[in-house]
Amino acid sequence: MILPIIAYGDPVLRKVGKNIDSEYPQLSQLLENMWETMYKAEGVGLAAPQIGKDIRLFIVDTVPFSQDEDLDDDERTFLATYKKVFINAEILKEEGEEWAFTEGCLSIPNIREDVYRNEKVTIEYLDENFKEHTEVLNGLAARVVQHEYDHIEGIMFTDKLSSLKKRLLKKKLENISKGIVDADYKMKFPNIK
Repeated sequence: MILPIIAYGDPVLRKVGKNIDSEYPQLSQLLENMWETMYKAEGVGLAAPQIGKDIRLFIVDTVPFSQDEDLDDDERTFLATYKKVFINAEILKEEGEEWAFTEGCLSIPNIREDVYRNEKVTIEYLDENFKEHTEVLNGLAARVVQHEYDHIEGIMFTDKLSSLKKRLLKKKLENISKGIVDADYKMKFPNIK
């Protein structure tokens, strides 16, 4: 089932997510719905807060980035198969040079800005079977995971912009929270009763 994506301005997007366990109700159905919702919206990641759940859960599928001709063959091959569920994730380390990349967010349609992030990240998480993993990611995979991880920490990519950029985007962000935006997918707006 395709779920509405929560728009910028909803308080759930600012909450630090709670850990869940294997008894979380209907987790497999929730994951199925999240995949379907993400693909319908043409995203590469989706976090539970974006569908109204304040839990530490997000999914990523970097296949769309594997078409990027500017990447080397190894990174393209890796991105072509990187599809994961992250439960109770914790970033252990961010390292390497910060680099800019234009990011967008399903909760903030039609706004894309350069965001600086570290090139390498070490993350610990549970998969959908509650098996523990620790991974070191680089490049675009690291960036997608950092973006989605921010969501479970109550952080939006716009928080990482300069104060000038934030001021320039203020009206657009207010409009999104009021439902004054065109999106090609179902959304739920906080300021529409």
